[in-house]
Amino acid sequence: MAAKETPPSEKGAKAAEQGLDIGGMIMEHVTDAYEWHFFTVGEHNISLYLPVILYDQGHWIVFSSSRLKHGHASYKGYYLCEHGSDIGKLVRKNASGKEVLPQLDISITKTVLAIFINAFLVILIFISIARSYRKREGKAPKGMQSLLEPLIIFIRDDVAKDSIGEEKYERYLPYLMSLFFFILFSNLFGIVPIFPGGSNVTGNIAVTGVMAFFTFVITTVSGNKHYWKDIFNTPGVPWWLKYPVPLMPFVELMGIFTKPFVLMVRLFANMLSGHIVLAGFISLIFIFGTFGVGMGYGVSVFSIAFAIFLDLLEVLVAFIQAYVFVLLSALYFGMATEVPEHH
Repeated sequence: MAAKETPPSEKGAKAAEQGLDIGGMIMEHVTDAYEWHFFTVGEHNISLYLPVILYDQGHWIVFSSSRLKHGHASYKGYYLCEHGSDIGKLVRKNASGKEVLPQLDISITKTVLAIFINAFLVILIFISIARSYRKREGKAPKGMQSLLEPLIIFIRDDVAKDSIGEEKYERYLPYLMSLFFFILFSNLFGIVPIFPGGSNVTGNIAVTGVMAFFTFVITTVSGNKHYWKDIFNTPGVPWWLKYPVPLMPFVELMGIFTKPFVLMVRLFANMLSGHIVLAGFISLIFIFGTFGVGMGYGVSVFSIAFAIFLDLLEVLVAFIQAYVFVLLSALYFGMATEVPEHH
């Protein structure tokens, strides 16, 4: 009599039975956290526990995130939410027993610490390069200067100058240069699996949203008379699309807000999806390992090969996404400051 085959649904449940939470592991990798997890030894998590800083109910509360291990413990009534839209965030129960967020949460989370590290490295490197330019004026670049000079010249000549123009590009160059290298460093460090890498900074929509907001503010403030005239009285558009129902002006006005929105979502979605797919390939090893040691080892060959390929692809994506974000920002600045030619 043939042996009864285990249904796929039951096979898939074995991972959960053996204590594997693949979805939780992937989400832990791509989302923010109050601790920076390094690795696990037996039942002990080796992590860097970060400071929690809250303002709630009229007073400040400061404590270490080591008191909040995986949501099973609380401190002064605060604990990590395990469900809903606030999952992973600190909450407390109000008088009616409903979970509520604190009034203000300015904790140093994993993403915040990674932002500080990346920003510090960008500042440190460019101060060093600036000193090299002063000391070696007129000489061939050397060391870190020679490594980054092609990228610096590329952003200056092929992005800022071409998009904004020879006369006005220098006003925006410091912002564009800082933006490019911060995004690039954040993308590259996100690929590195060990500290200080491994944090998905640009895969956090709050981070990309702030950078897009800066671009939006600079574009709006820089807009000249011609820029605003083209929005509210677009040339070449039939009058019946502008009056009496201002259809085109409404579309153009909405474009002011959709442009930074696209900036925010494009970078966020590309970097987040890359991390999820990479973590998914690695997870296949553990999922198939629950069916048997042989299957786990067999799948590991393909999983690791695909993971290496994706890592190399992510390096390319890291440069492309930094370039696209800065290029679009420069194009927006150029559109806002463009002066029409008079013949």
